[in-house]
Amino acid sequence: MTVSQLEARIRDGSAVLGVVGLGYVGLPLIVEMGKAGHRVIGFDVSTEKVDAITAGESYIPDVPSEEVADLVRAGLLTATIDFSRVAGCDAIAICVPTPLNGHMEPDVSFMVAAAREIAPHLHAGMLVTLESTTYPGTTEEILRPILERDDLRVGTELFLAFSPERVDPGNPVFRTRNTPKVVGGVTPACTRHAVALYERFIDTVVPVSSTRAAEMTKLLENIFRCVNIALVNELLMLSERMGINIWEVIDAAKTKPFGYMPFYPGPGLGGHCIPIDPYYLSWKAREFDFHTEFIELSGKVNEQMPYYTVTRLMAALNTRRKALAGSRVLMLGVAYKADIDDMRESPATKIAQMLLDDKAELSYHDPYVPEFKGMKSIDLTPEALASFDVAVIITGHGSVDYDMVVAHSSLILDTRNVLASFASDKVVTL
Repeated sequence: MTVSQLEARIRDGSAVLGVVGLGYVGLPLIVEMGKAGHRVIGFDVSTEKVDAITAGESYIPDVPSEEVADLVRAGLLTATIDFSRVAGCDAIAICVPTPLNGHMEPDVSFMVAAAREIAPHLHAGMLVTLESTTYPGTTEEILRPILERDDLRVGTELFLAFSPERVDPGNPVFRTRNTPKVVGGVTPACTRHAVALYERFIDTVVPVSSTRAAEMTKLLENIFRCVNIALVNELLMLSERMGINIWEVIDAAKTKPFGYMPFYPGPGLGGHCIPIDPYYLSWKAREFDFHTEFIELSGKVNEQMPYYTVTRLMAALNTRRKALAGSRVLMLGVAYKADIDDMRESPATKIAQMLLDDKAELSYHDPYVPEFKGMKSIDLTPEALASFDVAVIITGHGSVDYDMVVAHSSLILDTRNVLASFASDKVVTL
């Protein structure tokens, strides 16, 4: 296929598209591609995910099973573990995890593995985009050497670009299609082809000058949030000592119509992006003899919040002349954010382990997470609530009956300020 043929096939909708990695990013992406009329092949090493899609079932709450089933029935969507089928695609998007290793350094092994799987099956006139969050330089320094060969020169026969995912699980307003997409290619031709692709199924596409600019864009977005959350977490701890309600202060400050954006404290950071992404840049910065002290300090503050939460819990129990050891503790919500089942980097995991280590008798309730740390979610009843020494709201799920929680709990630590409207001396706010 020639370069001009590729662009024409993208624009007329006849291009066959592939997505490697069918998780929180990849599954919504293949659905939008299919809804735009493209034939799409989803690739994953998980037979469970492939079988679910083949059966027309979604395992991501934000993606209705009906949409998957409709696309499968229409012949627009298939899923496979057979990477040789990459040869039948015109464009491939890589959407695999990019975690940190035990030394808080980037783990690009999933990305490298995906690139090596698709490399033997690439052909001239093909586009490859990377969506996995990573440090500036990854696309050209890691991906390009694996994919490029003498007969597939990037910018001539093969087109390579970076377009960071911007998935916000559980967001009812901004989904894959209406969230603007940043795109940066290795060459102008790479950018042009990538923009043409994403314009097929994304409302707004924002081209930038390079893959590095696109990679840095995603990091800036999440570092901005990380730093500001750390600031408000630090002010929370100071305000507690000063006898000031930080939640009241935030509500007052956000009435200013300019120059201020509200951020909220909590028991710790969760999700795949904010707790992880800043460390990608900190790691890369050392290559340039630069220390990102501001970013690293923010990370330290946020990492302390689960410990602070347990300390506040112990203080609350002390007011009832109870020690944490032996107390019956109920965690309300363990997902990393409200109204989803996503457990990635949830602060509940660390908090629960600390409570268990301190010999608390721990139970939990989460309507989205049926099992957690070897426990099963309990039913929330007046009798159950009354049997615990303290309830700790870790995640403010909207489906929880908080009137019942306040009425029947003997003591509550609210880390999310969801009980702000309840005037009760049994409620302690983080």
